[in-house]
Amino acid sequence: MKDDDPDKHKWFHDYLSPGITMLYRVRKEIYKGQTRYQSVEIIDTDSFGVCLVLDGKVQSSSCDEFIYHEALVHPAMLAHPRPEKVMIAGGGEGATLREVLAHSTVRKAVMVDIDEEEVGICRRFLPSFHQNSFDDPRAELCFSDARKYLEESREKFDVIIIDLVDPLDVGPARLLYTQEFYRIVSQRLAPGGIMSVQAEPAGWLDSENFVAIVNTLKTVFSLVSPYHVHVPAFNTLWGFASASQSVDPAKLTPEEIDARISTRFPRELRSYDGSTHRAMFAIPKHIRGQLAGVTDVITDSRPISAY
Repeated sequence: MKDDDPDKHKWFHDYLSPGITMLYRVRKEIYKGQTRYQSVEIIDTDSFGVCLVLDGKVQSSSCDEFIYHEALVHPAMLAHPRPEKVMIAGGGEGATLREVLAHSTVRKAVMVDIDEEEVGICRRFLPSFHQNSFDDPRAELCFSDARKYLEESREKFDVIIIDLVDPLDVGPARLLYTQEFYRIVSQRLAPGGIMSVQAEPAGWLDSENFVAIVNTLKTVFSLVSPYHVHVPAFNTLWGFASASQSVDPAKLTPEEIDARISTRFPRELRSYDGSTHRAMFAIPKHIRGQLAGVTDVITDSRPISAY
């Protein structure tokens, strides 16, 4: 494509790695701006619908965000016998909050996001994502750094869900992927509590950060279960992990998952069920080998971006 070709302005470039770029054909630019913490774009694309873009990286799309958010939330939530108090770190679109509040057992869900402006933008322009979850009386919004919030809080949670942006050097989440942060999370979990975290790409060419996050969690928690799911808009398998001192969702059978879904949910899930659960925790051999190997721990002084 020539530099002077006007058609290039209809494409959004998401640089997935130094050697791979994904192009999204743009129908319409809905919003573009800069908050105190990050750039925010909302674009309408041909293939994936409306996409939220933060600091030049696609975070979710209206066509497949349910795959990501159901995978992030439900394995940990269903592993807990009765999650009543839940904290979400990040999750500005409100979709993670939406999935948490779908559980009939939940009495309180605290969403802590540092960027109030971004949440306001998502609230205005992404109604299909949050589906009015911000207005649910069980939801409590706190605009603060999640690490600072947990350090200062004495409250205990049954489930803590970490739904943060990529740990860029200049981004707001750089120090929320470290051993020190995970120790703070562990201290804020109630007995029998569990956390889940989005853990970066877990594909053939780009699993280094996924492996580093999982192995860092293992230095803090007794039970760490990595899993992944294909998210089409990300063009790769996306990694997640649950972590607990006593609860392991990987041990649940498909039948147990389906039974818990049927008793907790007033609506049908679109992606996640017992069969999906079993497939998500089936990590390929080459990734299992990396997870079993020796990996440097992510710390405040050695953040993930160095890997």
